[in-house]
Amino acid sequence: MTDLLDRAPRALGDASLRAMFAARKQVFVDLLKWDLPVLAGEYELDQFDDPDAEYLILLDSDGRHRASARLLKTDRPHLLGDLYPFLCAGAVPAGPTTREITRFCLDRHQSAADRRSARNQLVTALVDHALRERITDYTGVAELGWFAQILGFGWHCAPLGRAVEQSGRLLAALHIQIDDRSIDGLRRTGVYAPLTLQLAEEELAA
Repeated sequence: MTDLLDRAPRALGDASLRAMFAARKQVFVDLLKWDLPVLAGEYELDQFDDPDAEYLILLDSDGRHRASARLLKTDRPHLLGDLYPFLCAGAVPAGPTTREITRFCLDRHQSAADRRSARNQLVTALVDHALRERITDYTGVAELGWFAQILGFGWHCAPLGRAVEQSGRLLAALHIQIDDRSIDGLRRTGVYAPLTLQLAEEELAA
């Protein structure tokens, strides 16, 4: 907890990061009832929100949070490798060109149509970011219902093992391969949505 509090002033000093951490608390703690640390009763941060974490933050024209995702390097501590390796039938995918997608967050103060639009824009941004930064693989952990949606987005996605019940939730690990066919896959399923709003790529150390 000391490390978390030491990092918090830097993180909360940025408006887009502050909005993201507040949205994460509203979704994952207030709505989904996950047992996660909360700072000042308002912001959800955990031990993986460290200077190596990267964030994609989708903002509206007024700078309000619409959607975001945290990307963790897999050659250092991350959720799948450290907390959920048992979800993988084999070795946990890891390496310098592999990132773990975590805290995929859609702001709850939006209509269903706006959430779907934000989801599609963020998924598209994840592919664009990977292609630009030479990221070849994404991994992640998801509840089974959300996992089914991810599988249908049109990118090359496969489970890494069988779903396992944890604290009343069925969780599964996933592996997404990103290449020059990924955008066409999103187009085929209608998920492809080039960004028309501001995308903020943030690092906690910035």
